[in-house]
Amino acid sequence: MKPIKVIRKTTESEMTVILDFSPLKSNYREYINTGITFLNHMIEHIAWRGGFNIEVNVKLDKFVLTHVIAEDLGIALGKAVREYILSTDGVQGYGDAVGIIDEAKAQCAVSFEERAYCDIDFNSIGVGECVEGMNSENLETFLEGFAQGAMCTLHVDLIKGHNGHHIWEAIYRAFGIALNRTLMVSEERKGRTAGVAGKIEWVIE
Repeated sequence: MKPIKVIRKTTESEMTVILDFSPLKSNYREYINTGITFLNHMIEHIAWRGGFNIEVNVKLDKFVLTHVIAEDLGIALGKAVREYILSTDGVQGYGDAVGIIDEAKAQCAVSFEERAYCDIDFNSIGVGECVEGMNSENLETFLEGFAQGAMCTLHVDLIKGHNGHHIWEAIYRAFGIALNRTLMVSEERKGRTAGVAGKIEWVIE
């Protein structure tokens, strides 16, 4: 199918996200340009585990604010995934997965039912304030932004881990795999929605 391109502009930033569902390119990492090395790495895991190409470009107005990049980019990526789901018949619409790396293990579940909600539970496991030069709270903010843009319910549970890099990588691996399962298309799912409530219709008078 044709790639999906979403551009989100504010007075602070311009975020461009392109989703390409053709086979993953050998140089797919070259298209991920957030300006933040560790965030590039996390999006790399979403693409690799999700099985689709993600092109990201970030433009900022005057200030380089990591929080703005994480939040606005998460919203833009979520919007792009939502557009794919709305335009593709037979999408599963929900999925869950476990991500692991060494001692770290995390679980993620996502459902696209036009309900924007994000819950991240670290289960009293200590996560460093800063990982590879990026604040952990902004790695959370990216996922929260995704749920807003995608209008989906997203749950993340950290099961175990103590190395900050491993913890976030396990989380984003789980997120990518869950998206892969969510975006699967099958004949038996055609005409169906993720939830039994069906398609939501609004009447505004």
